[in-house]
Amino acid sequence: MRGHVILSHGSDSSPDATKVSALAALAESLGWHTQRPDYGADDAHGFAGSVAPRIARLRAAIESLDAPPLLVGSSMGAFASALVSLAVPVAGLLLLATPPAIPGYAHALDMRRDVPTMLVHGWRDEVCPAGDLQAFAANRRLPLLMLDDDHRLGASMPAIAAQFRLLLDTVAATA
Repeated sequence: MRGHVILSHGSDSSPDATKVSALAALAESLGWHTQRPDYGADDAHGFAGSVAPRIARLRAAIESLDAPPLLVGSSMGAFASALVSLAVPVAGLLLLATPPAIPGYAHALDMRRDVPTMLVHGWRDEVCPAGDLQAFAANRRLPLLMLDDDHRLGASMPAIAAQFRLLLDTVAATA
C-alpha cells in the first residue's frame, strides 16, 4: 500500500456518493488504501450542528492510522477535512465545492498551511459562490481549479480525477 486516503462526502449524501466513490476507486487502483466515513447521523444535526461531530469522527479515523492520510472532501466534507488538518497531521487535501463558511458555525474555513492542497470549484456553484472561495485561495496562495460546473461537479469528474492523481503522486513522492 502506498498510503491512506480518507474521503468525506457532503451533507445529505453518503459514502457511496458519486465523487467519493470514483476517487476511492482511482486511489485503490493505484495501490492506496481508502476509507469513506458515513456522516449521515451527523448531518441530522443540521449544517452548523454537523460540523463538530464530523470533525470528531474524521479525527478519530485519522488518529487510528499509523501515518497521516490524504484527505478528500466534497462540500461539507471538504470544510471538515480542512478544519481537522489544524488539529492532526495530514499528508494532503483535495477540497471540492468547499464552503468558505457554514452559516451558524463559529469558525470559517481554515487549514494547516504546510499541507499540499488543491481546491476544485464550479463557476456555477449555486450553494458556495465561487468568489468567496477564490478570495480564500488568493489570500492563501492555494491552487484553485475553476470548472464550468455547478456545486455537484458532476460534469467534471475527469478533471477532478486528473488533479487527484497529481496530488496522490505529490504525496507519494514526499512520503
